Amino acid sequence: MIRLFNVYYPLRALVLFICEPLLVVCSFAVATALLDAPGAYIALVYEGGLLKIAGIAVMTVLLSYYFDLYEPQRISERWEIYFRLLLILSVLSFILAGIVSVLPESDIGPNVLVAGISALAVALVIWRGVYGWIIGLSMFRERVYVLGSGERANAVTRILQARRDAGMEVVVSDSGPRENAQLTDFADDLRSLSMRRNGLDRVIVAMEDRRRSMPIRELLDLRLQGVVIEEAGALMERLQGKLLLEGLNPSALIFTEGFRVKASQQVFRRLVSFAVALIALTICLPFFPLIILAVRLSSPGPIFFRQTRVGLYGRPFSIYKFRTMRQDAETKGAVWASRNDPRITPLGRFMRKTRLDEIPQLWNVLRGEMAFVGPRPERPEFVQWLTSEIPYYDLRHIIRPGITGWAQVRYQYGASLEETKQKLEFDLYYVKHLSLGLDLLIMFETLKTIVLRRGAQ
Repeated sequence: MIRLFNVYYPLRALVLFICEPLLVVCSFAVATALLDAPGAYIALVYEGGLLKIAGIAVMTVLLSYYFDLYEPQRISERWEIYFRLLLILSVLSFILAGIVSVLPESDIGPNVLVAGISALAVALVIWRGVYGWIIGLSMFRERVYVLGSGERANAVTRILQARRDAGMEVVVSDSGPRENAQLTDFADDLRSLSMRRNGLDRVIVAMEDRRRSMPIRELLDLRLQGVVIEEAGALMERLQGKLLLEGLNPSALIFTEGFRVKASQQVFRRLVSFAVALIALTICLPFFPLIILAVRLSSPGPIFFRQTRVGLYGRPFSIYKFRTMRQDAETKGAVWASRNDPRITPLGRFMRKTRLDEIPQLWNVLRGEMAFVGPRPERPEFVQWLTSEIPYYDLRHIIRPGITGWAQVRYQYGASLEETKQKLEFDLYYVKHLSLGLDLLIMFETLKTIVLRRGAQ
């Protein structure tokens, strides 16, 4: 896997990301050459044709990104890939037609766009088919043995089988999967697998109790033979972008890379957050009267909603939002929002999905109480309980909370203890890998989350 912006991406996903823009360029360049053979060079070089094609390539990649074609874990059936490809090309055709109708000079040449889209449709369908066949070949896949027999091992196996883009093939011993296996069983499995013709490439250690059942000698022998020995938590960190709480101990936090919150880094992040919030607030200000009027007409009560949240170092502060619930929403006490929550007004549901209710929090960013990117601030009533129930929950308070965050773009809204644990695993990953590059990536992915209306309740 390749690390970019402190996030790990399978090499296969980057191959898609690089090759598909090249297919776009080739398709439209060939269409130009065939339809305007005498003047193709002039059209491409001197009349800005290559620059226009590059713009089409960027639009195609963005559409593919927004339709999840670079995230195969979100696609359950293979036919969905081709359906989404055709949908992307249809949207691209409408966009290009609209641009050409408004700016005729943006056209590359007579019928070039039509021919280019047609050629691109054929090229992408063939390419995706070939790509799927290639990554399925055993020669391009690592043979992986998951060492363990409990729920942790089963979860790792399920994830690896679902993530074909990871390029890992889970193998089992000659006797098949083991339940309640002992030390001698694991040792026998490793010896038998290592003697196979294809052998092993990687062993993922996912044992519940390592003290008594770890086949140390066999693992060492495999390590000396070039087999990669890896802990399940490290693999899941790369594949899923989160730190598994199960099996996480203080030494793993102390001796690992990351979790270094430097003062200089915090000052720079503060400046970036302030600049982004100021620009965003300036852009949003003209829409404030419309939003205020809509909130006023939707239900009786105040326009803005003020609530105490826990911020940096556990200090409380007041957060501001546009009101999305009825005025009497919490007469019985603090309660998490649930799916189809009856307390949320129809307008409020739309505002939550589009994140319009979060706009006043830009003022919290300007005041220094929040950052633009960081773990979402929680209410004091819940923080005390969650800190006692979830290990390391208080670590999320060592940096400023944010309007958006890694958990918000990678996970759903947390409305239960178990979902909050899942969100914390993403928050801990963010704190560990804190960087400006990761912040910029989260800002970019937040736009996709807003457009597709994911994660809010």
